[in-house]
This record gives sequence, C-alpha cells and structure tokens, in this order.
Amino acid sequence: MDNRFEVIIQLIKQSRTNAIKAVNVELINLYWNIGEYISNKIEQAEWGSSVVTELANFIQRNEPQLKGFLDKNIWRMKQFYDTYKNSPKLSPLVREISWTNNLLIFSRCKTIIEMEFYLKLVKQENYSKRELDRQISASFFERTMIGNSKLSPAVRESNKSLSNAFKDSYVFEFLNLVDSHSESDLQRGLVRQMKNFILELGKDFLFIGEEYKLQVGSSDFYIDLLFYHRGLQCLVAFELKTDKFKPEHLGQLNFYLEALDRDVKKLNENPSIGVLLCKDKDSEVVEYSLSRSLSPTMIAEYKTQLPDKKLLQQKLHELFDNEADDK
Repeated sequence: MDNRFEVIIQLIKQSRTNAIKAVNVELINLYWNIGEYISNKIEQAEWGSSVVTELANFIQRNEPQLKGFLDKNIWRMKQFYDTYKNSPKLSPLVREISWTNNLLIFSRCKTIIEMEFYLKLVKQENYSKRELDRQISASFFERTMIGNSKLSPAVRESNKSLSNAFKDSYVFEFLNLVDSHSESDLQRGLVRQMKNFILELGKDFLFIGEEYKLQVGSSDFYIDLLFYHRGLQCLVAFELKTDKFKPEHLGQLNFYLEALDRDVKKLNENPSIGVLLCKDKDSEVVEYSLSRSLSPTMIAEYKTQLPDKKLLQQKLHELFDNEADDK
C-alpha cells in the first residue's frame, strides 16, 4: 500500500469533519434564534399562539424552497429555546450534537439534570439517533445514577474517575433470552451481540476475550468475559451468574482480580476491577458482602427486558432526597 499520501487523506477527512461540525453549529444557532424570537414575541403578548401556524404557511407560500419549516417543527424550535434559556452552561453542549439528538433529549427527558447527562453522553460516545433512543428507553440515566451510589469503598478508592462507568443493573433486551437460560446461553449471546453489549456498557470498554485463560500454579482458570476500559486504564473482569447473588461468588471474582493484577496487568495500568453480573440480588446481602471486601468489585443485576422507567425514577428521587437529608 502506498503510504506517501496518507497525510493528505487525513487532512481531507479532518476538513470534512470540521465542515460538518460548523454546519451543525450554524443550524442549531438558527433554530435557537428562531425559537428565541418567537418565544419573546409571544411572552410580550405581541404575537398570539396561532402565529406559528401562520408563519409556517407564510414560508410555504412565499419561500417554498425552504424545507423543514412546518408548524410542528417551528414549535419545537420554540420549545428548544424555552427548555435551555435559563441553563447557560448547557448552551455550548446543545451546539455540539445533531438537531435530531437534541430533539430526542429535550422532548423525552424530564429534568435539566437528565438532559445534561445525555447531552454529555452523546458528545462523549458519538451516539446515533437509534443508539440514543435505546439508551433513554433503557433508563440509562437512572440506572447510572443509582449505580454510582452503590459502588463499594474499595472501588471508589481504587480510581477517582469511576463516575458513570458502571451501573447497578444492565439491560440485555437485545438477547431475546428465555427465562430459563443458562450461563453459557448468556455468555454466547453477549459475545454474539457485542456491538449492543458495548452500547450498554459504554464505548470506552474494549473487548479482550471470552473464557480468558489464567494459569495459577498448575491449574487453569477462565474469566467469562474480559474487557479493558480506556478511560479508567484498567482490566475489567465480568463473571456471569444466572441465579441470585451469593456471597461465595465474590471469592472466585477476587481470585481472578488478584491473578490479573499479578500476571496480566501492565505497570502503567490501574488495578483490575471485577463485575459480578447476577440475575437477581438482595441489596442487604450485597452491602454486607462488600463492606469488608478489599478488592475493587461490584455486584450488578441484569435484566432481559427494558426496565420500568417510572419505578427507576421513583428510586432515583428517593436517593436524591436521602442525600439532601444527609447534608
């Protein structure tokens, strides 16, 4: 392969990327300015609410080449401005993602905190519309916030950048598993659907292998799934259990982490982290089991169907209320 012109190719690609970003920023600015103008006119009682339909009809009659300015779309521009006008720190963020993803966020999210979460997530993970829609439907925000509150002390102390990296529960609705599935069914399904699995975990996770072999003494041991996390710069071992969490499960996972740190981890990497994925768990049993654990491990449950969003929102409200009472 001729590599002489690789630099030129990269310059062309980077220029195209920059041009697309610039066009997107200008488009978002246009929609923001239209929304602001209409909102101010209505707020000052200079225009009535029917003016949006009148404006859309005027554009269609007099400027038919201007596409996309139907009354429902113009109302969305007003809603877009009204949503963020009192949140100046989010103004730069909305200009860094597509209008389609902006629509999903401000139309489906209930609070500014949730909107900020998804705005940052889309920018970080470069989500498509389909991927973002799935994450909102799967209550990614609620599960992440709840998961952050349940990290064990050893996990928190091992790395200060763990926020949003792990969740209390994971959703694998894309596997279409029957209730009586086995651990091998679960493992094969996750490997087969790795793209969707990475979407659920987060795109900083890099898959290393399944049944990852560890040799300790004269015995061989196998980690169900092994990943590397780019942001945390550490190995992450996933062990799969299709039954309810039992304290003895931790012993096996802690053993694997010790072997990884001694024999696999590189000098520049952080201590390995273990995630035990169970079909069910008792929160009190988990708390007792983790309270004296010195290894950076966490217990998460997995669901094979999309979660009840209202139930998770209720749990999140309770969590925020308890944190407020503790202050």
